[in-house]
Amino acid sequence: MSDASALQPVTIRAEVTLADPDSCRFVVSREVHPGEPQLFATAADAAGSPLPERLFALPGVASVLVAGNIVTVGKVPGADWSTLKASIGAAIRSQLQTGIPAIFRAAPATGRGRSDAEIRRAVDELLDREVNRAISAHGGRIRCVDVRDGDVYIAMEGGCQGCASSQVTLRQGFEVMLRRVVPEAGSIIDTTDHAAGKAPWR
Repeated sequence: MSDASALQPVTIRAEVTLADPDSCRFVVSREVHPGEPQLFATAADAAGSPLPERLFALPGVASVLVAGNIVTVGKVPGADWSTLKASIGAAIRSQLQTGIPAIFRAAPATGRGRSDAEIRRAVDELLDREVNRAISAHGGRIRCVDVRDGDVYIAMEGGCQGCASSQVTLRQGFEVMLRRVVPEAGSIIDTTDHAAGKAPWR
């Protein structure tokens, strides 16, 4: 989170084409999703992916396509771009600030509860595969300290310790993703001594 690029403002340019007035491209100054283009045709498709979920929560959004640094949003006929564009831009910026991947596919439900050891393995895998890869670019890391009675105890290290944005990353990023992957998890408890961090954003 202390990475210099994180301090640079995110610029977004909206482009509505005459060919399809119900579709608008949002060209972002940062990469939004590095993988293959992902299309979300319905709100149900967006389940488990933070940015598409944010966008479908906005009244009037009908579809979302994410490719590299471009987010293409389709609206329902009759919705007004003049108000919707600002809300979409704000949602994209807010998601980028979490440091969490914009798109995340949830693991299929197992149909049964998991033990503390199984939850711990799933949390560690999520952190290694998705979360820490994203926030390491900003000098941060989240570590699972323990799982007791389903509650997950974590510690935030590096640039995340004492960072003013750490709770956004934790609650709007990691916790949202964890609930999708491990619905059995109880409370997410932050054991970090944030007062000892360097607080790079303050």
